[in-house]
Amino acid sequence: MGCSVHKLVADVALYADGEVLLVKYEDAKKYDGQAGWFLPDDYLRRVEHPADAAARLVREQLGIEPPQLVLAEIESFAGNDGTWHLIFHYRGDLAERVALDCGPSVAEAHWFGLSDLPPAAEVAHHGWALDVIGKMLV
Repeated sequence: MGCSVHKLVADVALYADGEVLLVKYEDAKKYDGQAGWFLPDDYLRRVEHPADAAARLVREQLGIEPPQLVLAEIESFAGNDGTWHLIFHYRGDLAERVALDCGPSVAEAHWFGLSDLPPAAEVAHHGWALDVIGKMLV
C-alpha cells in the first residue's frame, strides 16, 4: 500500500446480462488522486494471493459472494511515481445482475452495457478500465 518500490493490485471485471460493473470510490487519494469510473480493485495485502484479494474485494466493496473468478491477464508497468505496478486482472461472470450492498469505500456502482460504456474522459487513469475490458472481450 505505502510501498515506494511496487504496487500489487487485483481488479475484477464482473459481467452479467451483457453489462459490466464499474465503481467510483470515495477516497481519490488512495487511487493516485484519480476520480471517475474504475473496475473494482484493491491493493494486495501482505502475502495475500491475488485470487484471494480479488474475491475479498468483491465481498468487501460490493457486498456479494464472488462468482468463479478467472485470471484474465497480468499487467506490469512503471507508474508515474516510479513504482513497479503489477496488476492482476480477474473476470467473473454472473448469471444475472445482482443487488449490491456496497462497502464504505465505494461512492457509486453502476452496470454499463458493453456498447454503452462511459467515455474515457469519465474513466480514471485516462480510460484504463475500458482498455482492460476490451482486452477481456477479445
